Amino acid sequence: MKFTFIPQAIPDVLLIEHEMMGDARGFFAETMRADAFAAHGVPALVQENLSRSRRDVLRGLHYQKPPAAIGKLVRCTRGRIFDVAADLRRSSPTFGKHVVVELGENETRMLWVPVGFAHGFCVLSESADVLYKTTGYYAPEHDVGVRWNDPTIGVPWPTPTPILSERDKAAPLLMDATTGF
Repeated sequence: MKFTFIPQAIPDVLLIEHEMMGDARGFFAETMRADAFAAHGVPALVQENLSRSRRDVLRGLHYQKPPAAIGKLVRCTRGRIFDVAADLRRSSPTFGKHVVVELGENETRMLWVPVGFAHGFCVLSESADVLYKTTGYYAPEHDVGVRWNDPTIGVPWPTPTPILSERDKAAPLLMDATTGF
């Protein structure tokens, strides 16, 4: 099956679309192929995670710092999300900039969030399941974040009063964070 890799405003971030074959029984789709992904700079994926959240829950902006930094391939399998990748690479011309993509359950779209980026999402539907594959294993001692409403990053979140974890409320601003990138 065919994949389409669409560079976003920050070219290292990719919107990935795939074909879906359907008939009266339902559908079938290849959602990941290591060879096709590697040809577009997406490394091997080694762990898969699933989260379920209710409307207005905002998770992020999270990342793992070196030496356990990871990339993420994000897909919404149920519901709809406002998905964000923010560039934390201090030497990058797009440092502090972000990409926003809406992902939903009836789409053939995924977002590739490379190493050096923070990731976050806000649930737009009553609830949403978010499935993401990662290039490395979860390392809690390296799992950190930057503030969801950091003015330097300037994400136009779809709700002014998101439901946040205590960790996300207390995350540092980008300019105060030690990202390691």
